[in-house]
Amino acid sequence: MVVGELAHERDVMIIGGGPGGYHAAIRAAQLGRTVTLIERGQLGGVCLNKGCIPSKILTQSAEKLVSYQEAENWGIEREAISFNMKKFQQYKQKTIEQLRTGIEGLCKANKVEIVEGSAFFLAEDKIGVENGEKYEVFRFKDAIIATGSSPVLPSWLQEKSERLLDTHTIANLDEIPEKLLVYGSDYIALEIGMAYQALGSDVTLILDEGKAEFEFDQSICRELKRILKKKGLKVVRNVDILESKLYEDNVSLILEAKGKKETLSGAYLFSSTSIKPNTDLLGLDRIGVETSTAGFIKVDHQSRTSRERIYAIGDVTEGPALAVKAIKQGKTAAEAIAGIASESDFRFIPVVAHTQPPIASAGLTEEEASDLGYEIEIGQYPLSSNGYSTLIGKKDGFIKVISDKEQRVLLGIHMVGHGAAELISSGITALEMGARDEDLIFPNYPHPSMNEGLLEAVEALKKQAIHIPPSLKKERLKV
Repeated sequence: MVVGELAHERDVMIIGGGPGGYHAAIRAAQLGRTVTLIERGQLGGVCLNKGCIPSKILTQSAEKLVSYQEAENWGIEREAISFNMKKFQQYKQKTIEQLRTGIEGLCKANKVEIVEGSAFFLAEDKIGVENGEKYEVFRFKDAIIATGSSPVLPSWLQEKSERLLDTHTIANLDEIPEKLLVYGSDYIALEIGMAYQALGSDVTLILDEGKAEFEFDQSICRELKRILKKKGLKVVRNVDILESKLYEDNVSLILEAKGKKETLSGAYLFSSTSIKPNTDLLGLDRIGVETSTAGFIKVDHQSRTSRERIYAIGDVTEGPALAVKAIKQGKTAAEAIAGIASESDFRFIPVVAHTQPPIASAGLTEEEASDLGYEIEIGQYPLSSNGYSTLIGKKDGFIKVISDKEQRVLLGIHMVGHGAAELISSGITALEMGARDEDLIFPNYPHPSMNEGLLEAVEALKKQAIHIPPSLKKERLKV
């Protein structure tokens, strides 16, 4: 077919069927637009098929195994428990396929047209799609780019090997490594390291070059040191990677810290560092879509690019590479296309680590709030003082609330402990509403529950927390 000879007319076209893409498609369809979704792989994108979902099935397997191992504390006696990787992989694949079928059904129910193939822009209103020997041209009214990102290995890893794993491949192992090296300081590195340690691997966590802590509030980092030490999980900090060596049965890293060299080896090396947007083949230069120096597409609060009728969402845009961002941007873009005054704001976007115990944060950290010039107050409550956490045997962790001392407006909420991934939603709502401390103290909380921990953390701002001894109320509780 000659380009320009014939173009199929379409309304809204979305390139990429990941979380952001299919949410945008269904929302646009709900608003009365006719939608065509282009996907070159499988619906659900990397998140469902390679990333978020497979990794969370892995972390849940680790959590369940730990829970079974602790069952004797409850008087539950059983035979020896083992982990079957083959059955895990079968369950993982079954779950992915089930979720993908659900997305396909939702798209069909909302009359979203699915086109298979790789898409690229031919003009500001025209897209070409290739699928094998088949080639089609579509003219659109509005388009949304949702092509996601790909992991980038550290610069000192130039070779390719099945022993070098990233966020797309880590959940595909058919064995539990005897020794696993994990490189990175983000929540993903921590999740993977703690999951495989729980499943039986000897794990060494190596923080990004030159870094001393994980990417959390300083109180969480202090608690992590205690938890990781208790679990026997080694952490290497403040090092430079001099060299990596690949062998048939292992990977070795030569590190340097304070002038001393050390060699670490493992059956595999998992790396979680940076990403690059999947934009190289889209032809953005051809249509003048503005990008950052790193290649990420610049968008406004409605996810609109420098071209008025073209939007971009998710990992191809600047900001945190989180599915929650892609989903919100997708809905916002669909609503903007429909003429609704919608916008995205990620000041209070949550960061959650499905570790043991889980970690959840939203808003400013203590350091960030101080750097911005706020005079702050800290309310911090140890979960070891919570009745429900005690009775379920999950006493590790705390809840921390950061407040503007003058206005008494909440600035950030950080927690590590059982139920944190669910409880953080209450904190996000409070932050979004510009809540003051009394807004969280006034409501009634279920008893017994982890929710009471949030109440007492806020009460601690006013030194009213019932389950914090008076001696600790005289100064900020340090964890």
